[in-house]
Amino acid sequence: MAKINTKAPVMFKPNKALNLLITELFYPTILIYPMRTLPRRDFLTSAAGLAGLGLLSSFDFAKSKPLLSFSTIGCPKWSFETIVEFAAKNGYDGIEIRGIQGQLDLSKCAEFNSPESIARSRKMVEDKGLRIVDLGSSAAMHLLDPVKRKNSLDEGKRFIELAQKLNCPNIRVFPNDLPKDQDRNQTIEAIIKGLLELGDAAKGSKVSVLMESHGEVVSMEMLEKIMKAAEHPNVGLVWDIFNMWSVTKESPKEVYGKLHKYIRHTHIKDAKLVNGKEEYVFLGQGETPLAEAFTALQKGGYKGYYSFEWEKLWHPELAEPELALPDYPKAIMKYW
Repeated sequence: MAKINTKAPVMFKPNKALNLLITELFYPTILIYPMRTLPRRDFLTSAAGLAGLGLLSSFDFAKSKPLLSFSTIGCPKWSFETIVEFAAKNGYDGIEIRGIQGQLDLSKCAEFNSPESIARSRKMVEDKGLRIVDLGSSAAMHLLDPVKRKNSLDEGKRFIELAQKLNCPNIRVFPNDLPKDQDRNQTIEAIIKGLLELGDAAKGSKVSVLMESHGEVVSMEMLEKIMKAAEHPNVGLVWDIFNMWSVTKESPKEVYGKLHKYIRHTHIKDAKLVNGKEEYVFLGQGETPLAEAFTALQKGGYKGYYSFEWEKLWHPELAEPELALPDYPKAIMKYW
């Protein structure tokens, strides 16, 4: 086997990852310096040099494989063990938990109702090379009634505590509505205050409280207003592409341009609008401008999960999860 000449001059200085790639693919002919970490500028210069030599023709460093997860809303009858096994076998990187077998309050689920069960559940997930990436709470920030509001915020705080124990980076909360019997400005202010209160509850942890673009709070102007006012290290946004577009028809490219600094998680689904009603379909078979949204996310450097929401819990007539969930990892790669 040819030896690598570590003293000869070369035209580029690759970093460790690039060095490994070259060594594996072109070991007999390429002369390289010993491995060392380079600044990003040097890495890009090196990569560009290699591309000029035709060595990176089959590699696209700008488009890495997306991180994929699915919400348990899509498999409401499955046990937690079945969910974990299925995710591991079907190309997923993570799981978003929105209830187990119909129970939406995770603190009441056997898998999460004690320190021992939480530890077992976390180990089960991690042993399969997966991660719990989001806990979907029902906490709604728009409520003004003092009792309902306290209950909602308390739920959010319970989910933050659970997320910390599960090494889960996010919890989801709702805005959610703009009730006609409430002053609009008061409602928006309540949403902002709720996010800040939960952000403070998560302060010092690695958990983010993410408001989903959902219900009546879906226009990019309103979302930008709320997120600017609720600026906090532990507060961000779940971009549900279809939820927004189906109501506002706003361009995903423009949406991402305004909201990208807040987006830490995404919900992905596709649908056709028939007589003004949504008919959910497998990814790529509907009318949602997914290609535009995915391009914006890729070019913008989004590093979070693309989480599939097959709303079987709310729409029992949808195809079974055994069909829908394996389709998603294959269908989404057509956009990459």
